[in-house]
Amino acid sequence: MQLATILTSVPGILSITGNVAVPLTAIASDSRQIRAGALFVAYRGVGADGHDFIQDAVARGAAAVVGERPTAGLPVPYVQVDDARAALGWLSAALYGHPSRDMILAAITGTDGKTTTANLLFNILRAAGKRAGLISTVNAIIGDEVHDTGLHTTTPDAPEVQRLLAQMRDAGSEVVVLETTSHGLAQHRVTGCAFDVAVVTNITHEHLDFHGAFEAYREAKALLFRHLAPPESPRKPGQPKTAVLNRDDASFAFLSAIPAERTFTYGMAGEQDAQTPMAQTALAASNIRDDANGIRFDLKVNPGDASVIAGCWAIASPLTGAFNVANIMAATAAALALGVDMKAACAGIAATERVPGRMERIDRGQAFLAIVDFAHTPNALMRALHAARALAMPGGRVIVVFGCAGLRDRQKRRLMGQVAARIADLSLLTAEDPRTEDLGAILDETAGALIEAGRVEGEDFLRVPDRQRAILYAARQARQGDVVIVCGKGHERSMCFGATEYPWCDQDALAWALDLERGLPVGEPPFILPTRCLE
Repeated sequence: MQLATILTSVPGILSITGNVAVPLTAIASDSRQIRAGALFVAYRGVGADGHDFIQDAVARGAAAVVGERPTAGLPVPYVQVDDARAALGWLSAALYGHPSRDMILAAITGTDGKTTTANLLFNILRAAGKRAGLISTVNAIIGDEVHDTGLHTTTPDAPEVQRLLAQMRDAGSEVVVLETTSHGLAQHRVTGCAFDVAVVTNITHEHLDFHGAFEAYREAKALLFRHLAPPESPRKPGQPKTAVLNRDDASFAFLSAIPAERTFTYGMAGEQDAQTPMAQTALAASNIRDDANGIRFDLKVNPGDASVIAGCWAIASPLTGAFNVANIMAATAAALALGVDMKAACAGIAATERVPGRMERIDRGQAFLAIVDFAHTPNALMRALHAARALAMPGGRVIVVFGCAGLRDRQKRRLMGQVAARIADLSLLTAEDPRTEDLGAILDETAGALIEAGRVEGEDFLRVPDRQRAILYAARQARQGDVVIVCGKGHERSMCFGATEYPWCDQDALAWALDLERGLPVGEPPFILPTRCLE
């Protein structure tokens, strides 16, 4: 496709230098990915400025360059735009033929629960006989193929998002479920996507290192709902633009003020449920039972239009943790907005037995329950520990292993310490992607919150920098009826020290510790980190 053709999709063009009637083979914002015939898009990043790499991109064969700074003397066409990140999104969509316009696109955002909700909705759509695709934190599913989507990034960059969507379109997908983060929205990774249904799980304390303030973080999430409006998201036949909102979350009033053709809401039955406007379809949960066998609850549906049937359904899910009730309702509301009936919704919910790294049980024949969960925010840790408490036997303890990432929201460190102090019986503070920060200093901040809450170091909590040793200590302390829960890494397969990603998997680390504690023959720990990383 020619550059001249895809430029017609890009707003904010300031000037064009050179002949843009050049064919393009690919698009990238990293000069190291440039090959002959590719388009290089330069913008100011967090750690580097892409404009500094324009010459490198040209030397590698870039056919043209798009950037924000006035630039002269290039041997290839140059297009100056007011926002190169946004341009990258539109250019990527255009290069792949705007694939999201040929499918129904449901996007899920929120602080916690996005991946579980996305998987639930995907399985519901499959149960309804829909040809569905999925792009989530864990993977991308295209037809019957499963593709890894990365290490620490929930929403891939714009070219990758559009490439995956194009593959799904070409594979015959009717509807795609896309997990979106505040970073992905604010950095225009999903700009150019034609959204039809926007879902929020919740908005709590997270990513303030990037957004600066909670209000900015919330506004980044709100971009998803603002993107529902044409012309950015053209309306597709038979599919109204629908917002799915959580009545029980503090963001409800803020997001409700953003116009949408339809609004579906969900929440616990009660006063807020009674106040739902009659024009909105509302889902309400009651009579919740949560145990080791899963979740059971009653779901009442009050329709806001003729496309939804009223009724009350008994929901059964193999997922554990009462917090998953909200995730199930969010996915169900989105499914109803997509025209799926409740029979298929119930089947899809029952089929979602396990989401990698989300309350995932590791069973090696031990006498206690061992779980891996992605909880890496204060709210998610609170919900995970409450779920663990509900799973513990009478008199059983909750033993948690967790850390806080470096170069991320520092306020979380004390908040997560406060959560552990309130709910856990024993906390092991350890490494979780310290990056270039001092690991000991990170642990000090979390430990300080535990001490202020009255917890005693050496009795109620310990600092164990080596994550494998922390997990092993937890396994050795546990006895019958206890719950050991390892939080923070979930599905991830690496841990970052300095600028290096070292292989890591909580599931494998926990399984090794459980086998060793049971006296089974094991070799060296599955992951050995350089000693200097743990000092």
